[in-house]
Amino acid sequence: MKKVLLGIDTSNYRTSLCLVDEDGEIVSEAKRLLRVKAGERGLQQSAAVFQHVMNLPELSDAMALQDWEVVAVCASSTPRPVEGSYMPVFKVGEGLAKSLSIYHKVPYYLTSHQEGHIAAGEYTAAERPSGDRFLAVHLSGGTSELLACTRLATGYGIEKIGGTVDLHAGQLVDRVGVALGLGFPAGPEIEQLAKQAEGTYRVPSAVDGLAFSLSGPEAALLRTIKKADVPAAEIARATEQCIANTLEKVLRTAVESGYPQEILIVGGVAANQYIRERLIKRLEHPSVKAKLYFCDPVYSGDNAYGVGILGWKQLKHEH
Repeated sequence: MKKVLLGIDTSNYRTSLCLVDEDGEIVSEAKRLLRVKAGERGLQQSAAVFQHVMNLPELSDAMALQDWEVVAVCASSTPRPVEGSYMPVFKVGEGLAKSLSIYHKVPYYLTSHQEGHIAAGEYTAAERPSGDRFLAVHLSGGTSELLACTRLATGYGIEKIGGTVDLHAGQLVDRVGVALGLGFPAGPEIEQLAKQAEGTYRVPSAVDGLAFSLSGPEAALLRTIKKADVPAAEIARATEQCIANTLEKVLRTAVESGYPQEILIVGGVAANQYIRERLIKRLEHPSVKAKLYFCDPVYSGDNAYGVGILGWKQLKHEH
């Protein structure tokens, strides 16, 4: 039987399981978005915890664990690898990992949700950063951070050097989408709607060095939606354009300040094709000389693949 490691990620948006072999290949995976009622802009932690508890037995059954030799289990137990980082949802996955390690008599390991995103980005990108030090941008509904990363034997050394001071990029997308009558999460629908736009409407970005604010753009976009004098497609494109402009300014400043020119961009918002293409065009220009790496869009959102990769790193380092 092939040896595999089980990765578990129970974020505020998705329940995810992934079996990874020692070469980093996905053997099997099962994941499910958490349900959000129409018109609402997210989930309370208690509701998300309940859905994870209900989802995990069905997803576990779909994994056919009996067909593989599970040698270890790894779960994301915190949002970020910093002291005090905590969300109740991750305790569901952590508890399952500990239980399975007892039943299967195998070791269990813990990592952070953020490190899982970075690992998924590195291992699904068309090309990985060549150096052990690189910049990472983590863009999601719960995180919008600029990170100085160093590869370690068991994961990553991460220093937050910039990011949002208020609203996250994913929150901006979701709040605008819900106000336009779209579903939650709104990213895929915003992207499709924006393809019909001519780019006639814009909102300014708010950047201060390596920090940025998205609450001002949100207020401007929501006011415009209330007025109903700008087509929905133009509002969707303005949302994308604002995020892209914001990131361009921040990353240009980071590179000009001496941070690594290799930049990995991960998280659900990083799946947006318009934002990707705009950043590549602006930042890989000879005047900036940055090199951008993007996670496979399928693994840009919350997933357990990166968690499984990090579990293998910890297992191999231990032995």
